[in-house]
Amino acid sequence: MPDLPIGRRTVLGGMIGSAAVLSLPTPSWADTTTTATTGTVAATDELRRRWQTLLTGGPSVDPADPDLAVAIARVDRLAQSALATLDRSAGRTALWPDLASTTLSNHVASNFRRIKQIAVAWATNGSAYQGNESVAEDIRGALEWMHTNRYSPTLPRYDNDYDWEIGGASAFADTLVLLYDVIPADTLTTYTAAINHYTPDPNLWRADRQIATGANRVWIATVVATRAVLDGDTAALVRVRDAISDVDGNGANSVLAFNDAPGRLDGTGEGFYSDGSFLQHYKHPYNGGYGKELLGTLSSLLYLLGGTEWTVTDPDLENIYGWINDAFDPLMVRGDMMGSVCGREIARPSKQNHAPTQTIIEGTLRMIPAAPAERAVQLTALVKQWITEDTFRDFLKVTDPASLVAARNVLASSTSARGPLVVHKQYPRMDKVAHHRPSFTIGLSAYSSRIYNYESIQNENLHGWHLSDGMVLLYDDDLGHYSGDYWPTVDPYRLPGTTIDTRRLADSYGFRTTSAADWVGGTAVPGRTIGAYGMDLRGYGTNLRALKSWFLIDDVMVCVGSDITGEGEVETIIENRKLRTGDETFTAAPGWCHLEGTGGYVFPDRPPIRTLRENRTATWREINLKYGTDTPVTRPYQTVWFAHGTAPVGQGYYYVQLPTATLAQTKTFAGKLPVQKLRADNTAHAIRLHRVLAANFWTGGTVAELTADGPASIVVAGGTIAISDPTQTRSSVTVDLGKPELLPENVGDGVTATRHGGGWRIVVDTTDRHGGTATVTFR
Repeated sequence: MPDLPIGRRTVLGGMIGSAAVLSLPTPSWADTTTTATTGTVAATDELRRRWQTLLTGGPSVDPADPDLAVAIARVDRLAQSALATLDRSAGRTALWPDLASTTLSNHVASNFRRIKQIAVAWATNGSAYQGNESVAEDIRGALEWMHTNRYSPTLPRYDNDYDWEIGGASAFADTLVLLYDVIPADTLTTYTAAINHYTPDPNLWRADRQIATGANRVWIATVVATRAVLDGDTAALVRVRDAISDVDGNGANSVLAFNDAPGRLDGTGEGFYSDGSFLQHYKHPYNGGYGKELLGTLSSLLYLLGGTEWTVTDPDLENIYGWINDAFDPLMVRGDMMGSVCGREIARPSKQNHAPTQTIIEGTLRMIPAAPAERAVQLTALVKQWITEDTFRDFLKVTDPASLVAARNVLASSTSARGPLVVHKQYPRMDKVAHHRPSFTIGLSAYSSRIYNYESIQNENLHGWHLSDGMVLLYDDDLGHYSGDYWPTVDPYRLPGTTIDTRRLADSYGFRTTSAADWVGGTAVPGRTIGAYGMDLRGYGTNLRALKSWFLIDDVMVCVGSDITGEGEVETIIENRKLRTGDETFTAAPGWCHLEGTGGYVFPDRPPIRTLRENRTATWREINLKYGTDTPVTRPYQTVWFAHGTAPVGQGYYYVQLPTATLAQTKTFAGKLPVQKLRADNTAHAIRLHRVLAANFWTGGTVAELTADGPASIVVAGGTIAISDPTQTRSSVTVDLGKPELLPENVGDGVTATRHGGGWRIVVDTTDRHGGTATVTFR
């Protein structure tokens, strides 16, 4: 295999070395460093025991412990359900009647997962099924049936490669690890040969052997590693170690390196970026889907290989901490994950109720013991915050026994929780924003010429048409707002913040498309919860166009729209809130309105608004044919919107959103109107609030004391001026600031500030900033 670039194989001072064996609570090997001998079964036997500990918590799990007893009971319930419906008849044509398809590959994977559920119970200390020979026979019989009828080198594959190479293969391999001691050696070899047939190479996947990238690469590598452990195949473990860094491709598709790292070879662009963005399936933002799975699976794989001759020693392992702090933490809100980065998973009923963040917490828990001391303290504080602030879903009651013990150790530590996150974070690489304040969080979702609008494959997320048309997600103390059947029941044509053509669309219409517009992005003031964001919206399949801006200044969001033009009936949605009870008071007055428990909305120009209180009924099947259910669910909603009319030309809007504001606070703001709209046209959107001047220049022009030479997003906050190129196409941005009394104090890299006329000329080199913010601080 080719060598990695110089330095890539440098050991990180033990960061993911022998300390990794301490990642789970009190495993049998925790007090020793594994010494692997190439070519010996004993070397991989130790790894097999590690993997079994990961799956069950290991022999130290105490069933008398009340918390662990709850976790074990949950394991038992899954096994009991699977055993109760297992067909044991001699002539059976399926193991379970609901998983009998010979054309849907997810039935293959689901059969293996159900068998694994039984196997986990059989191998878990304290389980009612632990070591039960009858249960072991059921598992062996089920595996034999699967190999004979569904999954072997002599049988055809069909439908989705994922189910054959990852989903089914991983569950199959895990089951073999769990029952290793009671499966005959020749049978084990037959089964691992089947797994190796479908998943032979940690670098490649699919029937046509494509290069595996992102989460798919880690999943594939983990299947190969587990199979290799079963076979004593140490050469395959070397390939797994190297696949994580993509040694074969000279690092082009390394899952550890940031895609925008200097000098990195061009891969597919999938994976993590230095700003915290994560893309999968080429251009889909996916931190809360594939990104979380990558972290969860990779942390397990590092745990498996740590402290052995197959330890991953790539210096880019350090980037994992950046993922946790930048790619996950800002997109999590008290246990929930922003739906704008979950891809098609938002349309799965199993992925609501804060379920996605469980994987992130578990993965981070596995990283803590191997981290350097200072980093371990920081991650401990972070995990303690994540677990304790989610009062909607108790992590300790849903996680596996091993993670449960690790989480309790974190909670019992002397390290204080980090505290609520207060930050304004923009993701230029995936057109998303997270704005965290003490009492609320706002997420903005857009798309551009660089990013896809939404994903709808495998008959999932069928109504995601407007998820990136400027959607605003508001998170407050209603922690279950985006759970409790939100995504099937919300009106998909009236997502908050969006401007849309109301024509009815076919399922999956226009999915996986980019926009014709480059101008999507904004500017974030460092160290402040202040930012400007904008979007040149182009409606897919229509001539709808709108220029949209959001100016987020602490507890206030000012929303400006202009040049709204279309051929159909067009609306801008101010709010569409799923209510907790349906009895919340909605108050409307000239120039403002207020929704009890949500906040206030102020309309300085006093335009007409439309409102609707309704109960909406739907099924999950309507948005997901693959995993949806047919049970109708009903939820109450309050909707507020602007009606721009049919075939509008040059229409606009201007309103202020005050999240969590009381009725009295809303009335006071409407009365004082501290915000000024300075410009709202096809040259610029600009507002002033207190000491903040924020402007999105769609083209060159002047607003107040600012003049831009072309497209730019600019915020002047106190003595700081923040500048970006949202189009990500310009080599430089020049801004004239008419403030002669100021003196530059701190000029950022790639920025110059010189006297010009009655003020200052600031020139920013934007060549390699990719939409990121540059700053100058004045005094």
